[in-house]
Amino acid sequence: MLTTFSYAVTIVVALACSVPLFYILSTSLKDQQLLFTYPPNWIPSHLYWGNYTSLLFKTPFLRWVLNTLVVASSVTLIKVVFDSMAGYAFAKMRFPFRNALFVVVIMTMMIPFSAILIPLYFIIFNFGLLNTYWALILPPLANPIGIFLMRGFIEGLPNDLENAARLDGVSEFGIYLRIILPLVRPGLVVLAVLTFLTQYTSFIWPLVAVNDQSMQLITTGLATQRSVWQVNYGIFSAGAVMALVPIVAFFLLLQKQFIAASLAGALKQ
Repeated sequence: MLTTFSYAVTIVVALACSVPLFYILSTSLKDQQLLFTYPPNWIPSHLYWGNYTSLLFKTPFLRWVLNTLVVASSVTLIKVVFDSMAGYAFAKMRFPFRNALFVVVIMTMMIPFSAILIPLYFIIFNFGLLNTYWALILPPLANPIGIFLMRGFIEGLPNDLENAARLDGVSEFGIYLRIILPLVRPGLVVLAVLTFLTQYTSFIWPLVAVNDQSMQLITTGLATQRSVWQVNYGIFSAGAVMALVPIVAFFLLLQKQFIAASLAGALKQ
């Protein structure tokens, strides 16, 4: 009886969460005149593809997708490499003021982004990096959450592994590359997924750092299509539907590893 009730609650919650997605899909297939009919027409009798054609041929949407993928992929790749190296250093290596430095790293997580937005803008401006990929890639690399995450994964590994490798003459970088990385692959997947999704959906910093339409991301590019007197919700919905495709593909590609990492974390607890 309890199992049936749990399945029923799960199905109801899943349907409730899918209603907004279905409504966005339905809105993207409607003409502008049919968007505000009452009662709402959830399933349009005639599929209208004009929102998608307008989005693809009247806006640089494909360029926005390319910019977003370049920025999100670059930040993800760099952070996976450097955050895992920093996590290994804080978890396994012994050096002066290691714990104090890690506390400083953790303290930076408590600083709200709004507090550093203006100083960060002036730094990028003085280096002449506005409206470039570097302006969108470099600032997110300073986020310390990846170091904290990877340190937790690596710290749980037994010390006998790297001690045995050191006795065999393996360098610290060799230990990191050949022993640590294969064992913390689930943690790397979690870090990659979280970083990619964060950068893919980022809005505030790209809105500040980029004003050239050809360099905008999906989030900021769609926001620029909003006029003062009129908002074309059909094009907005079409953009939201098409923007979901890379995210869903990325998650499905790493689904097994992500679930394995979640289960590993649960069993560790």
